[in-house]
Amino acid sequence: MEQKLVMENDRVRVLDVRFKPGEKTPMHSHPDHIVYVFNDGKLKLTPLKNKVQELDLQTGQAFWFDATTHTAENPGKTDVHLLVVELKG
Repeated sequence: MEQKLVMENDRVRVLDVRFKPGEKTPMHSHPDHIVYVFNDGKLKLTPLKNKVQELDLQTGQAFWFDATTHTAENPGKTDVHLLVVELKG
């Protein structure tokens, strides 16, 4: 997984995130955040609490996520490219 900090200030942190097929992150946390999808693909989110989410991503989609601690994995056959906008309190 490749992650690049695009910008950060006292209100938001913006990350450019790319997953190759089969890549998985270690357990990590996000505050409330929005995810924008740059290309079709699949993403599997495994949180500490709640159940696993398997997402079929479509180009141009945006998702809202409450603060969470999870792992993320690309179980698909194509790269996944996301923009993650984390909101700071």
